[in-house]
Amino acid sequence: MERFKKLFQATDMTVGEPWKQIVIFTIPMLIGNIAQQLYNTVDSIVVGKYVGDNALAAVGSAGPILNLLLVLFMGISMGASILVAQYFGAKQREELSYTIGNCIWLTAASVVIIMVLSVIVVRPLLELLKTPDSIIDWCTSYLLILFLGSIGSAYYNILSGVLRGLGDAFSALVYLLVSTVLNIVLDIVFVAELGMGVSGVALATVIAQAVSAVLCFVRLAKLTDVFDLKPQYVKLSSNYAGSIIKLGLPSGLTQAIFSMAMVIVQSLTNSFGEAFIAANVIVMRVDGFAMLPNFSFGTAMTTYAGQNVGARRLDRVSKGAKQGTAIAVITATVLTGMILIFGKQLMGIFTDTASLVDLSRDMMGIIAVGYIAMAVTQSLSGVMRGAGDTMTPMWISLFTTVVVRVPVAYGIAYLTRTPEFPGGRQECIFISLLCSWLIGAIITTICYLRGRWKKKLLDVK
Repeated sequence: MERFKKLFQATDMTVGEPWKQIVIFTIPMLIGNIAQQLYNTVDSIVVGKYVGDNALAAVGSAGPILNLLLVLFMGISMGASILVAQYFGAKQREELSYTIGNCIWLTAASVVIIMVLSVIVVRPLLELLKTPDSIIDWCTSYLLILFLGSIGSAYYNILSGVLRGLGDAFSALVYLLVSTVLNIVLDIVFVAELGMGVSGVALATVIAQAVSAVLCFVRLAKLTDVFDLKPQYVKLSSNYAGSIIKLGLPSGLTQAIFSMAMVIVQSLTNSFGEAFIAANVIVMRVDGFAMLPNFSFGTAMTTYAGQNVGARRLDRVSKGAKQGTAIAVITATVLTGMILIFGKQLMGIFTDTASLVDLSRDMMGIIAVGYIAMAVTQSLSGVMRGAGDTMTPMWISLFTTVVVRVPVAYGIAYLTRTPEFPGGRQECIFISLLCSWLIGAIITTICYLRGRWKKKLLDVK
C-alpha cells in the first residue's frame, strides 16, 4: 500500500541513478500520452468505420489548424513545467506557489483568445487550404466544437504540465485514462447510436477533456505538502507570468512554426484529393503513436534537467542526458522495426478499403527510420529546455521546418510533375518529413555537444 501511495507523490529526480529515475518517470507519462493520442485515433476509427472515408479525411484535414490555434496552451505548459521543476528542485515553496497560481490565470486568458479567434478564422483557413467542398462543412463543425469547448483541453495540458514539473506523472496518467475511456464510450454513443457524425466525436472529446482537467485541479489542490494554492498566490504577477511566458514562448513558437508548416503542407496534401488526404490521416495517426516514446523521453529529460539545474547538479544533468538518449534510441529502433513488419495491419484498423491500406503502408515506410533520429532530437532538446535554453531547440525547429521541409516538399512535387502526375508525386510529403527529421537530429547533437545550454542555466534563488 505504501509503495502504491508513492506513485502519487512528487518525485525528486536530483537523487538516485539517473537512467532509473528517467525511465520510472517516463513510463506512466508514455502510457498517458498513448491514452491522449487515443482521443484523435478513436475519433478517426469511429468516423472511418461508421461514417466513411470522407469523414476520416475531414477529421484529418482539421488537424493542422487545430494544432496551430492551440500553441498558446503548449507554450504555457512548457514554461510552467520548466519553472515548476526548477523551483521544486531548489525547494522554494513560495516561488513554486506563485508560479502555479499564475499558470491558472494565463490559461484562462488563453482560452478566451482561442475561442474568439476560432469563430473568426476557422472557415477562411479551411477555404485558403483548398479543403475539398465534400468535407469542408464537416471540418468546420468539428473544429468549432473543439475550440469553443477548449477550456477542458487547456487546463488539462497546463495542470498536467505542472504535475510533471513536480515529478508526478502518475496522477495525470490515471486521470487521462479515465477521460480516455469516457471519450471512447461517448464516441460510440454519439456517432454509432445517435448518428451525430463528425460533430459527435468532437463533442465527446470536449466532455472527456473537461473531466480530466477537473481531476488534475483536485489533485493539485491536495498537494499542500509541496506548495500552497491559496487566494494570495492565485493572482496575476508580471514577474512570474513573465518568466512562464519567457520560458514557454520559444516552445510555443516552435509548435506554431511546425503547425504553420503543416498547414502549408496540408494545402499541398489537399491537392492530391480525398483518397490521399485519408491516407495521410491514417499515417499521421500511426505516426502519433510511434512518436510518443520520443516525446515522452523528451518531456522526462526536461523535468530531470530542470530539477537538477535547480539543485545545481550539472554533473547529473550530463550523465542523465547520455543515459536517457541511449534508452530513447533503443526504444525507437524497436518501434521502427515493428512498424515496418506490421505496417499493413496497423493501417487496416482505420479503413476496409484495400487501396487505401496499401497507399498508407507505402507512405509509412518512407518515414519509419526517421523515428530513430527524432529520439535523439527530442531527448537532447529536452535537456537544453530543462536547463533554460529554450531558444536553441526553437531555432533548430524553425530551420528544419521552414528551410528544409516545406521547400523540399514543394520542390519534389514540382520536379516530379508528369502527365500521369500533374501535381507531382505524392511521396514528396513524406520524403520532406524524413529529411527534416534527419537534419534536425544532426544539428541538435552538434548544438548539445557545443554546450551553449550550460551557459543558459537560470539563476534560481
